Amino acid sequence: MNQAKIVLPGPLLLVGCGKMGGALLRGWLSRGVPGQDVFVIDPAPRDLEDVQARGVTVLTAFGELPAGLRPGIVLLAIKPQFMDEALPAYRRFADRGAVFLSIAAGKTVAYLKDKLGAQAIVIRSMPNTPAAVGRGMSVILRDPQVAPATLELCGQLLSAVGEIGWIDEEDQINAVTAVSGGGPAYVFLLIECLAEAGRQAGLPADLAMKLARETVAGSGELAHQSSESATKLREAVMSPKGTTLEAINVLMAPDGLQPLMNKAIAAATRRGREIAAGR
Repeated sequence: MNQAKIVLPGPLLLVGCGKMGGALLRGWLSRGVPGQDVFVIDPAPRDLEDVQARGVTVLTAFGELPAGLRPGIVLLAIKPQFMDEALPAYRRFADRGAVFLSIAAGKTVAYLKDKLGAQAIVIRSMPNTPAAVGRGMSVILRDPQVAPATLELCGQLLSAVGEIGWIDEEDQINAVTAVSGGGPAYVFLLIECLAEAGRQAGLPADLAMKLARETVAGSGELAHQSSESATKLREAVMSPKGTTLEAINVLMAPDGLQPLMNKAIAAATRRGREIAAGR
């Protein structure tokens, strides 16, 4: 994770401060962004006393913003279903050259420019919820119409909560959303399934859950710290004719985990395209 200090071109306006917005906000402050340069709009702000103590201005409506405010960056962290109602008010900032960084799933650059104006500078990204613990993964659309320095700044903002990656085609965001945006849910489901399998094998339910949670968390950290591939790490756990190999043979069977995961990711990617098309 890049720890370089973030230098803003002007005030930063965060629209929506739920779990993801809050994680980003605290990441920016930890990277040297002055609290007095950050404004937050959230209709029902919660648990923001710590950032307010550092100078962040927290408001509940657009109309409460200072009359002369000219943000350099507007980060859109509101839910997609609220975009239609919320975005028109922010068009005046687009007209003044503000950069709009959207982390909303399913809302295309074309959609955002329709609401904000054709000349609006719009960048799309998809982060994921491990950002809450500084271990997020964000992927950013590298739009050739956006200046490289502006893209770099957006990368710095998102790297405050984890790693970043880049794509060159907007449609790829649907696959990114399917893999990393929804990925934490799949991992949590793995914990549930592993714990239930342990319970069915005769373990007490609470012990089975603890084993599953700590095994997944520890394995993730090992994968994070290791330079070896996931394949090499998996093979290191397996012994010839051992117990792990028996389980892996089931999971890697023709009807095992890989085809099921392929089907799941394809379904999520397809749904992302449907949402982008307004269906």
